[in-house]
Amino acid sequence: MIRPTRLTLLWGALGIALALLPALVSEALWLVWLVFVALSALALGLEWALLPAASALSVQLEAPALLFVGEPASKAQAKVRVGTHAGPVEARLELLAPLAEAPDVRGTLVRDAACALEFPLVSERRGPGVIRALHLRWTGPLGLLFRETTRELDRPLPVTANLRHVRRMALQFFGSRDGDTGLRVERFKGDGSEFDALREFEAGHDRRAIDWKASARHRKLLVREFRAERNHQIIVTLDTGRLMSPPLGGVARLDHAINSALALTWAGLRSGDRVGLFAFDSNVRCWAEPRGGLASFPRVQGLCGSLTEAEAETNFSLGLSQLTGKLRRRSLVVLLTEFTDSITAELMLQNVERLTKKHLVLFVALRDAGLDGLVDARPSEIDDLHRAVTAHELQRDRQLVLKRLQRAGALLVDAAPEKLSVELLNRYLEIKRREMI
Repeated sequence: MIRPTRLTLLWGALGIALALLPALVSEALWLVWLVFVALSALALGLEWALLPAASALSVQLEAPALLFVGEPASKAQAKVRVGTHAGPVEARLELLAPLAEAPDVRGTLVRDAACALEFPLVSERRGPGVIRALHLRWTGPLGLLFRETTRELDRPLPVTANLRHVRRMALQFFGSRDGDTGLRVERFKGDGSEFDALREFEAGHDRRAIDWKASARHRKLLVREFRAERNHQIIVTLDTGRLMSPPLGGVARLDHAINSALALTWAGLRSGDRVGLFAFDSNVRCWAEPRGGLASFPRVQGLCGSLTEAEAETNFSLGLSQLTGKLRRRSLVVLLTEFTDSITAELMLQNVERLTKKHLVLFVALRDAGLDGLVDARPSEIDDLHRAVTAHELQRDRQLVLKRLQRAGALLVDAAPEKLSVELLNRYLEIKRREMI
């Protein structure tokens, strides 16, 4: 489709003004208007002839195979090549949800050369994204006309949980000594309860670790060495209710929770524990029996990738009671959830308190830095004061709920999204060192 540019419209307005001159000033000026019309027609005809046809353009799209939710923008590069005269070009990439809208890009088409146009790709949610089409608009050499065309692409671009985040956490934690808790022999008092081996006594060993019967049999002093117990059972429990949908830092709360859950799953399997997955909102969404070995990680990853936020409120009575019925041994239950105030959190508190009587509960909540900012900001208007008071009330209710959870025996992780995985893994390693499960 060919359309006039703004310059052509202004030129036409000037022509209308010149057409009025013979009537308002002098009849002799009609020659000026006639010359203007002839020049305009010549310019438009020349522009039409030199304007590259849509068939003269070739489009090649280069895009990543998938996106990780919450990661900085990746780049999709559309290479546009024209074989005739060229000029400025504007492009828009049509993206389907959950991909965020990409800004328009400008470039310059050069004859017999490829023009690379780069579009940032980012997504706040997981899902089957699609690069639908590329819309192009370019002008002729005189800037009087532009042509529009659309190239259908239909390129699938799935958005998945952030595995780069999991790999980064794995490198950070498993490159250290703490990361091998349960794999390496721990020789520090209280760090292990599982017998590993006998070793000849040396200066510096704890004398209480001497095995007198074994020493008598071998006729030399031997000490017992222990390591942190393995084969614990960890249940990663995800709340997929309505409150997990609002974004923090541009990413849905559920996606933050899934990223941290996958990091914890990798750490648990790497440390020799058995990890299971349980997700619920108004109903149970998925249940995966605890299994050991890193070969179990893709199973948990696939289940997490299929989870979406529900529109209904979370039914903690149903969800946690069903989880309790599925557990046959004492487990570490890691509950990643969200609440707004102490009143709506009452049912959650009651059910978590019942769960702590048989299991070790690690309660994980996301801290909203925006809420903290409203409390700390100096108000300049009455509305700012109202927002600060409301935010303070929400913070106070949040602290009351967390204190009740602590009194009930639950462990807490309350961290901002960017620190959540680190805090969660640190607490998990601390639980293993202290043999709390």
